[in-house]
Amino acid sequence: MSKLKIHQKKKLRISSNTIMLLITIALFFALYGAGCVMYASKDFGRLQNFFNVLINNAGLLIAACGVTCVMLAGGIDISVGSMVALTCMFMSVGLAEWGLPSGLLIVMILGIGILFGAVQGFCIAYLEIQPFIVTMAGLFFARGMTAVISTDQVSVPFDSWFGQLSQIKISMPFNIGAYMNKKGAMIVPYVRITVIIALVMVLITFLMLRYTKFGRSLYAVGGNQQSAALMGLNVKKTKLLSHILCSFYATLGGLCFCLNTMCGTATQATGMEMDAISSAVIGGTLLTGGVGNVIGTLFGVMINGTISSLVKFNGKLVASWANIITAILLCFFILLQAIFAKIKERKK
Repeated sequence: MSKLKIHQKKKLRISSNTIMLLITIALFFALYGAGCVMYASKDFGRLQNFFNVLINNAGLLIAACGVTCVMLAGGIDISVGSMVALTCMFMSVGLAEWGLPSGLLIVMILGIGILFGAVQGFCIAYLEIQPFIVTMAGLFFARGMTAVISTDQVSVPFDSWFGQLSQIKISMPFNIGAYMNKKGAMIVPYVRITVIIALVMVLITFLMLRYTKFGRSLYAVGGNQQSAALMGLNVKKTKLLSHILCSFYATLGGLCFCLNTMCGTATQATGMEMDAISSAVIGGTLLTGGVGNVIGTLFGVMINGTISSLVKFNGKLVASWANIITAILLCFFILLQAIFAKIKERKK
């Protein structure tokens, strides 16, 4: 009888998570389908517009995957936007003014991300300081260091290896989705290298969370720290590694962001940390930890990107409407999470 109850609880948990994911996916297709109908005259439904959503949000997608890992362990990281800005500025100044090679700068930036995450993770896991406080300090530190490096807008030289990487376009085979522009030239839809990097990182993160001991540890620690400790898991080490991973993803996302913008400014990526958190929550990741996946985060990012694209195609709405709509969706998904949590409590 007890085994039957455990099986039913497990089945309910899986079904509720699946429902959240299906709602997220359905919402994305509904929003994108509405855009195709509403702005058919502006060619919203072109394949290239879909690819543009991916291109514009490649850096955010990678950063959001890192934030998802931290949230699964029951933590939070609001420093990722500042880390993206620091990455862009470091790369831009390093190439334009310091004359350092692109490869060396990439290694240095990723190393800084790992060190930054280790410091934050140590303070959170071993000194037991609140994650919000620690990462808020990290936010101010990284944003301040960005301004210390330069307060001007610094452009990435296009003749550098990193600059040439930004010009790579991967076109659709067999002219799939091609169209004629106003000048009569054929335009073949394409994606940039940043999209490939982002999707590869999503796949790697998905496999890591699903099939590795560390991935299962993140879920266990986020679900119940005491139970995880009794199972023999190193809770502190898991929290530390989750923040290292998050900061590493933030710097990698920053490199992709820099490939899109080709410049560094002190105010770059302002608010990206909130976009990453909202994408994870809309994708079904619980703020309390233990539940979520990066596939949902992927669609959460796509929903945010589609909303921004819809506002842009409208032409009459100010950009702030995208934030308003995202806030409404965020409240909706938090409410859904609360409802599912209450259902689980009643079934116990």
